[in-house]
Amino acid sequence: MPRILVVDDEPEIGRSLSELFDAPEYELTQVNRGEEASAAVSEFAPDVVLLDIHLPECNGIDILKDLRTQAPDLPIIIISGDVTTDNAIEAMKGGAFEFVTKPFRLPQLMDAVKKATDPQFHKGASEIRPEPQDADVHRIIGQSSELVELAKMIGQVAATDASVLILGESGTGKELVARSVHDNSHRAEKTFLSINCAALPDTLLESELFGYEKGAFTGAYTRRPGKFEQAEGGTLFLDEVADMSLVTQSKVLRVLQEKAFERLGGDKTIRSNVRVIAATNKSLVQRMKEGLFRVDLFYRLKVVSMYLPPLRERRGDIPLLVEHFIHKYNRQTGKAVHGVTEDAMNFLNSYPWPGNIRELENNVHNAVVMAKSDYLKSEDFPIYAESGRASQIDYSVIQQDYVKLFAQLIEPIFDRIIQTSNRQIYAHLQAALEKTMITCALKANRSNQVKTAEMLGVSRNTLRDRMAKYELV
Repeated sequence: MPRILVVDDEPEIGRSLSELFDAPEYELTQVNRGEEASAAVSEFAPDVVLLDIHLPECNGIDILKDLRTQAPDLPIIIISGDVTTDNAIEAMKGGAFEFVTKPFRLPQLMDAVKKATDPQFHKGASEIRPEPQDADVHRIIGQSSELVELAKMIGQVAATDASVLILGESGTGKELVARSVHDNSHRAEKTFLSINCAALPDTLLESELFGYEKGAFTGAYTRRPGKFEQAEGGTLFLDEVADMSLVTQSKVLRVLQEKAFERLGGDKTIRSNVRVIAATNKSLVQRMKEGLFRVDLFYRLKVVSMYLPPLRERRGDIPLLVEHFIHKYNRQTGKAVHGVTEDAMNFLNSYPWPGNIRELENNVHNAVVMAKSDYLKSEDFPIYAESGRASQIDYSVIQQDYVKLFAQLIEPIFDRIIQTSNRQIYAHLQAALEKTMITCALKANRSNQVKTAEMLGVSRNTLRDRMAKYELV
């Protein structure tokens, strides 16, 4: 019979858990103070501990560390009513078996306890590295279930040297996740460097990564170490890795495989001890199908993958982010904005945020700078005026001049498109327009491809090719 120890000062929690884990299948006991946990583990010999993160006169994370020292193989499930990514990261980094939020989702809690009490599930668990002291943890703002799961992954992965691939749209905060992995790892005291692979020409990117010797090319007047040397012992973040050329990909693959490289123009092999974290807002699977990304490099980078959902899929985090950015830019500008009006928050919650958190931060920054009152109103945010203008389209020009129509649509939001396009404006807009036209035409013709091709004025083969390209099949 599995034995469960509950460390929680709320009697009703104990009663609820007693009903959930009823005898004779489980044996459950509860202590109300963290100081009693160690003795209870010795006397009761539980198979799993349910530990509240907030206890009278002590911190559940500290109790977690003490119990891990006392009983390294004992599964400890942290339960918390204070849902923050910091708590989740600290719990998983400290060796928690699972992090469960209050109010409990009973299937999740039951599943966690069953796994924790299954001897085969956690057999051979390794010792967790001691956490770095005085680590400057970059905060990930949010309390949505997606963010909590991501934070738990960060806490688990940070203690290893595994390569991490972060997926997500532009502006979702992929570099922030990379920094959080670094700051919670044993490399935290070493250098964290980042490089945007899409922002540099291929030849320049290669020299930035690997460095060069004097005379390696015209203008190379001195030897210069690259990012792999500068980040020795630390972490190198490769942003927009999908835009890296095949030649550079092969050299990065060698560093990951052999932990060695040469500077451009040099023949001396340099050993490398760098953790690589990569990120992309594009589909690497599609790039591999097109022959533009190496399969072997993909699997080297994707030892662990993390997905950052777009802001529109976690709208519950918008008020927290707005509050965070207001505090940030109050400090920077010397303003004293107290918050946003209810109408403004409703507007921000309803906006689609194509630029994600980066766009939200930019708007809050602008609003704080230009604020004329203590509370930000809808009209204080640049997107409010833009969204209003974009919706006031003069449809009379449709039969006269498509250029005017598209100008009415694009001009009000062009600055935002520039911020979020990663220098791919032409390709992104062309693809979006083409996909939208085909989608609308297919809908109008009830998916009849012959009629759709006639409506668009293209051949059926061209239509089929575009449908496959945009996954409209």
